[in-house]
Amino acid sequence: MAGIGFELRKLLRHDDYFGLIRAYSYAGIIGAGPWVISILGVVLLGILSTNHVFPPNLVSQFETSVTYLIAGSLIFSGIWQLAFTRYVSDRLFAREHDLVLPNLNGLLVAAMGSGFVLSGTATLFLFEGTGALYRLLMSALFCLLTGVWVITVMLTGLKHYRAIISAFVVGYGVALSVGLLLRPFGLVGLLFAFFLGQFLLFVGLLAVIYRSYPSRQFLAFDFLKRGQMYASLLACGFFYNAGIWADKIVFWFTPQTSQAVIGPLRASAIYDLPIFLAYLSIIPGMAVFLMRVETDFVDYYDQFYDAVREGGSLSHIRNMRNGMVTSAKTGIFDIIKIQSLATIVAFVIGPAVLRFLGISLLYIPLFKIDVVGAGLQVVLMGILNIFFYLDRRARVVWLTVIFFGLNLVLSIISTHLGLYFYGFGFSISLLVSVLIGLVWLDKDMERVEYQTFMLQPWSH
Repeated sequence: MAGIGFELRKLLRHDDYFGLIRAYSYAGIIGAGPWVISILGVVLLGILSTNHVFPPNLVSQFETSVTYLIAGSLIFSGIWQLAFTRYVSDRLFAREHDLVLPNLNGLLVAAMGSGFVLSGTATLFLFEGTGALYRLLMSALFCLLTGVWVITVMLTGLKHYRAIISAFVVGYGVALSVGLLLRPFGLVGLLFAFFLGQFLLFVGLLAVIYRSYPSRQFLAFDFLKRGQMYASLLACGFFYNAGIWADKIVFWFTPQTSQAVIGPLRASAIYDLPIFLAYLSIIPGMAVFLMRVETDFVDYYDQFYDAVREGGSLSHIRNMRNGMVTSAKTGIFDIIKIQSLATIVAFVIGPAVLRFLGISLLYIPLFKIDVVGAGLQVVLMGILNIFFYLDRRARVVWLTVIFFGLNLVLSIISTHLGLYFYGFGFSISLLVSVLIGLVWLDKDMERVEYQTFMLQPWSH
């Protein structure tokens, strides 16, 4: 299986600036590609439908409905994402490749089935006054998106980056094209186009699994057996996704910062747009994140644990350990440096971008603090990723709980303090989480040899 590390090393073999630029560009597209494609696809469909859908508020109803679907399905599927990816990784390590496909099918049945029941119940009792077709599409989309996120995270863990990008381009390309044709049908037409795009995206991602991990068995639920999935990964998958959306949800359901859109769904015009624009600034940080982790760090990581398993010399193990520690610390600080530069650039061009989009410059302070928060989120991702490599799952659980709790509480406080404090809950929660994560990472890196040899099952 050719992962991104192979592709990046191939690009870096060209010892010139062009090869370096191509490598970082490739990493940026892979790292932020699915997210950017998703958001831009929905926004473009909304913009291009503004003058063709009547009444015009149906476009905002579509965008708000899709935003809630994405947020809700990410939080719901977050319970399964990391835990099942680890289960699959363990099966591959044990050379039990034939168990991947049937257990994925089992997970999809469990997750998507329960998701359909949950969303169906919610739309039945909470969406009074909306049409039956709208409710059915909302339930079907929630179910479908749950499956999409589970497979996407699994394929990301297995390094199938190109397949993910290709599937997202096709899925959202179809959604945009069909949506333009179905604009006369209003909200239901736009939602059906989005459903069709997500269905093709889901089928495309699933086809990669069927092709890569064939099996004679179709359905299995071995992953539900005791001890097959880690409770810590179930927890951190949920809290990380809940933490990302906590501040948005607070602003959506605070009366003075939001307005009703459709059914129980609300939107925050003052908060949603700045945070969306701020997230576009993470592309450079994501590029550095992938470059550093998938090349330097993974090289030393593999060599260190290969030497441990195969009985390498003490000096070689120490050299690989030192290289792993150095590359991890260098990678984190490179992410901080590049994302800081991206933040400065965003500060400079932010007013011009807002003027171009016809947005009031009163949004500038909120935009700036959101840019800082988005940059810190990339740093936190880098820290969490290294903890995952080191199998320090307890650290990840605590960091995600801290992030979620602080973001929720501080965002609620900020809505009471007033306009100038909006966004600080998001950024401060990430700053605290990053600082704690850096302290813990430094301690764990200094003790990695002890943790490797003395805290493993073979030592008992």
